[in-house]
Amino acid sequence: MEILKGIPVSPGLFIGEAFVLEGEEARIPERFVLSELVDGEVARFEKALASVREEMAALADRVRNEIGEGAAGILVFAISILDDPKLSGEIISHIRQDRNSAEFATSRVLRGRARILKSIPHTLLSQRASDIMDIERRLLRALLGAKRETLSHLDRPVAVVAHDLGPAQTASMDHGKVRAFALDVGGKTSHTAILARAYRIPAVVGLGTISTDVCGGDTIIVDGTRGIVVVRPDEKALARYRKLEAERTDFVRLLGRERNMPAVTRDGVHVRVMANIEFPEEVPAAIEYGAEGIGLFRTEFLYLRSGILPSEWDHFEAYRRSLAKLGGRPLVIRTFDLGADKLLPAHDRHERNPSLGLRSIRLSMKYPEPFRTQLRAIARASAIGRVRVMLPMVSTIDELRWARSVMSEIMADLEREGLPFDRNLEMGTMIEVPASAVHIESLAKLSDFFSIGTNDLIQYTLAVDRTDEALAGLYTPAHPSVLKLIRMAIDGARRKGKPIAMCGEMAGDILFTVPLIGMGLTEFSVAPAVIDEIKRIVRSVRASDCREVAEAAAAMDEPSEVIGFLRSALRRLVPDGERLGERG
Repeated sequence: MEILKGIPVSPGLFIGEAFVLEGEEARIPERFVLSELVDGEVARFEKALASVREEMAALADRVRNEIGEGAAGILVFAISILDDPKLSGEIISHIRQDRNSAEFATSRVLRGRARILKSIPHTLLSQRASDIMDIERRLLRALLGAKRETLSHLDRPVAVVAHDLGPAQTASMDHGKVRAFALDVGGKTSHTAILARAYRIPAVVGLGTISTDVCGGDTIIVDGTRGIVVVRPDEKALARYRKLEAERTDFVRLLGRERNMPAVTRDGVHVRVMANIEFPEEVPAAIEYGAEGIGLFRTEFLYLRSGILPSEWDHFEAYRRSLAKLGGRPLVIRTFDLGADKLLPAHDRHERNPSLGLRSIRLSMKYPEPFRTQLRAIARASAIGRVRVMLPMVSTIDELRWARSVMSEIMADLEREGLPFDRNLEMGTMIEVPASAVHIESLAKLSDFFSIGTNDLIQYTLAVDRTDEALAGLYTPAHPSVLKLIRMAIDGARRKGKPIAMCGEMAGDILFTVPLIGMGLTEFSVAPAVIDEIKRIVRSVRASDCREVAEAAAAMDEPSEVIGFLRSALRRLVPDGERLGERG
């Protein structure tokens, strides 16, 4: 038996057989063609390109029908790569000028692009390299006439084990039989991870060598909630996980019966639990889990799916569809949280550290037109539903003042054009850098509300790259400095009478629900799958007990001490507290 720890990207539990998907990483040897055969090689490439594009378009239609337009945008992003005239032009140039075979020219160009993406120190962009490799595999299969890998012959549920999966591979599988993924590489923001969550398939990535550690037919346990994979479990482990699976099933039913109950503490404090989403199609699932609205709508998919800047209509349609599904519940839209490398493909300014560079609100100020387009669409959407706009990565009051002036100009334009909008549209600020947490009372002069983005706040406070696996042990919300900074932000917002929420991953970590309530936080925005758990904790505790827990945790010196104490408090205060965070 072997227990492997990876990155949990889609919650759930699977116990069953492993299906090892063999890699297609064989290098295409350099081969030259005679000059009189060059036109034929170009024609072969163009035929393969058209064939793969048709295949990808069919996959996009399938995903669109199964889980919606937003997720289909991932495949549209891949199609846009195939449609890029620079890509096909470069491949054809290698065929004509260097007399490379179509296969070698294709592999040479696409692998070169993938290497560039992998070298960029920005997680979202570097993880798009798998999309490029997926396209290379499909083009090479079309050129070589090789039979496409298929899982259509499966007659029982399996967990797919592979080095990596491209989004097209993920979308094309039989999701009735493929019940889990376990991959050597990947991250939470990869397109494959996003599709796994959309299809509600348990998935663990970043496992290192699982594709070589597992044999086809091996029994495997994939725990997508905790990020654990057990390979060839012994009878004792199997019995324990099967019992856990049965208990989780019963517990999930209990949570399901309670999910629409209000989240009110035993001493009468109402806590609003909202959802974080990436696509409009995720709204129904969020409401089903008991969300009171959308506290964070990430809009980056609009920029990344097609390779071109989205129009005002693209924005407006995404917001309109979301509001139509919300039934009057609020929608908090975060303006694009991107760096210049992703928003502006032609941007040639090299940034040694994009996390500290030209991104989010800073990028909006340097290149305001995409920002104006988005704000205008948000303002128009405010006429048809409860909309608020939230600005990421704010660190100075000047940034807020500038954003408000842009919105004022947009509203004046809309009024002249006779287009409706909410004149009281609220503009809020994400607290993601220590400067904004310390400076929150000044920011409150121009901010209608706040939301704490803990993912960046933790990494900037602790000087730890949250994407670096080697530093994973140092990246923790339990660090006393992080807890003190969050308390400072909550207290500062409350003194100024401004509502404050938390939308980072810490908000969805059930270990911190009790101390956060104790600090005075009354709005959480989390992944839909954990909403019912957060609400159960809220209904089980007294706010006065939570304050005692928060104060005790604040007095501790070490993260490990804080974590041990919070686990004990959760078991003590919440019925079935030991099961929370462990279910699929």
